[in-house]
This record gives sequence, structure tokens and C-alpha cells, in this order.
Amino acid sequence: MDFDDTSEEAAFRAEARAWLEENAEPLAEGARPVSIAEFRKRPDAIAAAKEWMARKADGRWACLSWPEAFGGRGASRIQSVIWEQEEARFRTPPNMFTIGQGMLGPTIMAHGTEDQKARYLGPMLRADEVWCQLFSEPAAGSDLAGLATRAVRDGDDWIVNGQKIWTSGAQYCDYGMLLTRTDPDSPKHAGITYFIVDMRSPGIEVRPIRQMNGASTFNEVFFTDLRVPDRNRVGEVDEGWRGALTTLMNERQTLSGGGVGPGFAELLELARVARKAGRPAIEDEAVRARLADVYVLQKGVQFTRYRSMSALSRGATPGPESSIGKIVSAPLRQQMASLALELLGPAGGIVDAGALPLGASFSEAYLAAPGGRIAGGTDEILRNVVAERVLGLPPEPRVDKGMPFSKIPTGRESPSTS
Repeated sequence: MDFDDTSEEAAFRAEARAWLEENAEPLAEGARPVSIAEFRKRPDAIAAAKEWMARKADGRWACLSWPEAFGGRGASRIQSVIWEQEEARFRTPPNMFTIGQGMLGPTIMAHGTEDQKARYLGPMLRADEVWCQLFSEPAAGSDLAGLATRAVRDGDDWIVNGQKIWTSGAQYCDYGMLLTRTDPDSPKHAGITYFIVDMRSPGIEVRPIRQMNGASTFNEVFFTDLRVPDRNRVGEVDEGWRGALTTLMNERQTLSGGGVGPGFAELLELARVARKAGRPAIEDEAVRARLADVYVLQKGVQFTRYRSMSALSRGATPGPESSIGKIVSAPLRQQMASLALELLGPAGGIVDAGALPLGASFSEAYLAAPGGRIAGGTDEILRNVVAERVLGLPPEPRVDKGMPFSKIPTGRESPSTS
């Protein structure tokens, strides 16, 4: 690993820092960037995030890795990491538009028409138009290819009926990327078609899901005879799985860092101020042992990420270590939040920024952490990816391989009476 910038990286870092110093307020010493969960509580969260993104776009700091033709800089991954490091030193809104910019924009670039690229990418980059991802379904679970939302051709349009769930931000989004079943007689990974949909269209109903922390980040989305023009199709008919894989690849890269929130430094601070058996919790041997476990895991993730960054800096492709981030980070965040609530005792059940140490950030993290182990691929899915594609282990048996989707048992058939 090489912890030092090259001369080119140092120059890029200096340019980024100079622009940020002119356009944003530095964080106080020891302060951490605001998390998306915390920022969403602001009534002007979307407007403030849009204003900051537009300012970054004017300075050509938005979507750095996008090609210059679409408003980016064609920046390398290491340059994007340097920007993220520098931006984290300033009091700026978190990026609430990563679904569009980090996942769907690259999909349109790879599979969309020239008209779609010209129409949608510019407003997406500036966050003038906000996007959501319409993939997951209640009956499919972790098996995205088991989706059942149907699209039927009707002249120059498609008629869509079905339901999606866990759609982040659907209540304030302008457009969505939708996967549908267009040929139920093909195997489940075939017969899928990818569409762009206007979220204000008749036939779309968005129902926010009330979460246990009181927020409504996710939504159910229902489609009833939704009419989608064929010009909004992304890629070929029945070949939408190719586009879906592009989106998922970018999603897992986007989420690999595990999210922004309280880290080990905040957990250590809490252990110093919390009391256990009448003395500071940090003096308890069991607490110290658990803190050590967290520290080792966090450092492992940190240095593994540094290995990937070093490879990127040399122009090489990161090795299997790039697959580790989310598998370790998401459970680690849940482990840290669980320990923090134990240290807080009964007060850990309060979500009140004014009543708890560190602004109740660990209470919020505890409630949000399970979702982090599902979003972007469950722990089990990602372990299978590593096992099969990194370690070369045999794939899991698939009894439905090659079977037409319409013939796959659903568990809803009537029991036999014979």
C-alpha cells in the first residue's frame, strides 16, 4: 500500500480543496460529516441538496467519473475518492442523488439511446430531476430475477401492472428505472425489459413505508395500467437483465463504503462518558474487549480499501479485496450500534438528539443498520458472489435453471388431495 499522493493526485487534491474553501464552510475540528439519515430530517433537505449539487455542477465537481461529453470530468476512481475525502472536511449536504448519478446514469450511458442520453443525463447530473430504482418486489425477496411486474405491448406503448417495494425516495422523485416481465414463457433471467418511467404519470401510486425510527425513506409503488412509451425502453425487448446487471454492479460499488455515520471514534467517546457498575464503561474489561474487536474490524476494512485505492492509483484493477467492503461494513455498523445502545442502557431506546450523547446518532444508526444489510444485495447474496466469482467455488444448485418463468412453482398452488 502507498499512502502518499502522486504528484498528479496531489495537484488534483489541492484544486479540489481550493474550490471547497471558496464554496463551503469547513467542519469544526473533530466533527464528522452529517449522515443522510440526519440530513433528511431537515424540512429543506431536498432543496438544500439540490442547490449544493447545482453549485458543484457549475464548478464541474459533480459526477466526476462521468465522461466529459455528459458533464463530468472523465475522472479516475482515485480522483473521485480524493474528492470524497476533501468534501468530507466541509459542512456540505450529503449526496442524496447517488441512485440516479451513481447507478442509473451509468446504465443509460451503457444501454440507452442517444436521445435518452441527451434528454436525461444533464438534468440528472445537476439534480434538477431526481431518480429512483424500481427493482425489488414483495414476492421475489432477494431473487431479483423472480420479478413479476408485467409489461404488455400495446402499439407504441407498453401497459404495466404490478408492484415494487423498498423504493428509496420515490415520494420525491421525478423519474424511475423500472424492470418488468415481458415474456413469462422465457427463463426468469430472460424475458425482462428495462424502462424509464415518469413518476408523475397516471397509474402510479406511491405509498411511503413507516419505519421503526419514524422516518419514511422507503416506499411501495403500485402500477395500474401504467402506459409507458416504447421510446422509454432502455435496451432491447426481453434483454433488460443486461441493464439490470449494469445497475447492480454500480449499486454495490456505490454502497461498498457502508454509509456515513458514527464510527469507532464516537463509540470510544461514548464508552468514556457512559457508566457501567458505577464507573466509566471504558474501564470494564468486557467493554474494552468488544471495542478492540470493533477496532480491528474497522481497521481491516479501512486498510483493505487503501489497498484498492493503491491499485487504482497505479492504474491497476483492484483484486478480490474490492468485494469485501459491504459484506464486512454493514454488519460492523450494526455491531457498533448494538454495543452503543448497551452502553446507553434504557436511554438507548430514545431517539432524541437533545437528550442523548452524540445527538442520539447511535440510536438512529441502530434502527437503520438492518436495512444496510439488505440494500444493494443481502449478506447472503454478496457471499455467494464472492464464493462463486472470486473464490471459484461451485454455484448453488438452481432447480429452476432453464425453466420458463410461468412454470416455476410459487407455493400458491392448491395442495394435492390425492
